[in-house]
Amino acid sequence: MKIYDYNGKANIVGKRIYALRKKAHLSQEELAIKMQLNNIELSQKAISRIEKQERFVTDYELMVFAMVFQVDIKDLFQ
Repeated sequence: MKIYDYNGKANIVGKRIYALRKKAHLSQEELAIKMQLNNIELSQKAISRIEKQERFVTDYELMVFAMVFQVDIKDLFQ
């Protein structure tokens, strides 16, 4: 499997996920719990790595992030 990155970053949505999490007044742990309640097994550490753009984000994780934050999926790419 080829590992891709964009200018040294593993994803392009991490900063937006961070901003949405802060706007929702959620801790990384609380966001991880919300994701787990939607059958996405993410830990607080995984959320941290996503926000720092160190971890890849799968398409199905993106769908659940959008659902948790109640935004359109394309809003994660702003």
